[in-house]
Amino acid sequence: MAYLSHLSLTNFRNLVELELDLPEGVVVFSGPNAQGKTAFLEAVYLLAIARSFRAENEREVLNFQAAAQGEQGLVSGTVEKKGERVQVIVGYEPVETRRNGGGLTGDPRPGAVSVRKQIRVSRVRRTATELVGTVNAVLFSADDIELVMGPPSGRRRFLDVLISQADPLYIKGLQRYQKVVQQRNQLLRMINDGRANAEELAFWDDELVREGAWITWRRREVMKELARDCAEHHSQLASPGEDFQVAYQPSVPLGESMHDTEDRFRQSLAAASRRERATASTVVGPHRDDFDLLINEVDMGTFASRGQARTLGLSLRLAEASYLASVRGEGPIVLLDDVLSEMDGERRRRVLEKATQYQQTLITTTDIEPMKEFFGQAATYFRVADGGVQRWQ
Repeated sequence: MAYLSHLSLTNFRNLVELELDLPEGVVVFSGPNAQGKTAFLEAVYLLAIARSFRAENEREVLNFQAAAQGEQGLVSGTVEKKGERVQVIVGYEPVETRRNGGGLTGDPRPGAVSVRKQIRVSRVRRTATELVGTVNAVLFSADDIELVMGPPSGRRRFLDVLISQADPLYIKGLQRYQKVVQQRNQLLRMINDGRANAEELAFWDDELVREGAWITWRRREVMKELARDCAEHHSQLASPGEDFQVAYQPSVPLGESMHDTEDRFRQSLAAASRRERATASTVVGPHRDDFDLLINEVDMGTFASRGQARTLGLSLRLAEASYLASVRGEGPIVLLDDVLSEMDGERRRRVLEKATQYQQTLITTTDIEPMKEFFGQAATYFRVADGGVQRWQ
């Protein structure tokens, strides 16, 4: 089991300076909106996946005024796991960017200041790729409804984050595959412009098939377990009579073996060659994968109500936590970011019972009373206001 025992923040969004000791068990952070509750969980999740879950650009996490003054930002966490103490530090250093004319600018507006990120794990410098999997965490967010009703890219990201936390080889393979796609797309554009020959695609086709088939096969293996866990959790959260299925939809047809899948990948590439030339982009492969969420064989991506979509999103996150616990041999840190407000009392109770089976669960809410009513003295309570955190007495 693992839990976060201390969090230190400097110039992270509106949390300018924070030192906070955290206990095991359930910890509730309450307060009005826009006070820093989500930023707090964002920082914790960053220690697990090496980047913000809600920032398009990493400079967004650095406090605006601090960036304008050239000050650094810092996220530091101490994690207790398997009898050892691990310290993870993610630092952000503002860097002046050049104007089009070549001169330097200290203009703090977005786009004028970038950041340089550095990561250390127990004082040893690491890359973002090396950090992922050191600390496991699962984030439940109000935006999880988009896992059901949103585009395939969100579901692919969900799957990639899950597998990357469980398997360090996966994130490296994914990065290699993404580089191959970039290089291949560039070559397709050059072929269209008459600056390269079509024969040059052969090398990148081989790379694409090798890396892509492995990712597809790995996703298939994980989806089998994930689908089983999803169905189990959903049966305990939803109305009776709902048969929930998760169906992986790879862009490339799966074969009976890895070798067979590679052959089918090549066939798909050949069939898509004309479309690829027209679009100058790679149109088949894991970067086009998706998975369907079905209730009684009806596609919920199209027909789910908002309440159904909320329950399905929760089922996916609970399955994610179960999978990480089984594969890594330790439960993840569970983060619930104001996901309970739209639930009825019974569903809220079921979610809290499940999520709090782990060593540490951090919950944010605007209404503390239902939390106190459910947990009583079994939880620790903090109030978040004006970028500060104080323990409730």
